[in-house]
Amino acid sequence: MAKLKLGPIADDKPVKISLELPASLHRDLTAYAEILGRESGQPATDPVRLIVPMLERFMATDRGFAKAKQAGSSPRPPA
Repeated sequence: MAKLKLGPIADDKPVKISLELPASLHRDLTAYAEILGRESGQPATDPVRLIVPMLERFMATDRGFAKAKQAGSSPRPPA
C-alpha cells in the first residue's frame, strides 16, 4: 500500500474555477484519486477536488514560503 501525502478529501462546498491542465497531469490526478479512494475504502473522488489540498500541502511544506510569510512578505501585485 502506498503512503500518500493526502488523506481523505473533506466534503466541502467547492468554488468553481476555470483551469487548463496538461493531459499528463490530469491523468496523474485521476490515478492519484483512484489510489486514494482504494486506500480510504471510498469511491475515487473527482480529480479536480485534489488540486486544493495538494496546493495547501505544497505551500504548508515550502520552507521558503513559510519564511517569507513570517517575515511579512506579500506578493507583488501584477504589473
